[in-house]
Amino acid sequence: MSEKSETEDKSTWAIGGGLLLGLGIGFFFLQASVLAFVGCLIGGLGLGLILTAVISRF
Repeated sequence: MSEKSETEDKSTWAIGGGLLLGLGIGFFFLQASVLAFVGCLIGGLGLGLILTAVISRF
């Protein structure tokens, strides 16, 4: 990370992207269950955090 500056590191965008993905999927389940909507949001956030860890290694 010392070789890259903060402006070049785009791995943090994966968190927001995963959260938006979970939000989009959650809207399909919103009429069926509110808990499914919240679960999709949490799952999208978790996916984004995992992707951030993987991207930052490379």
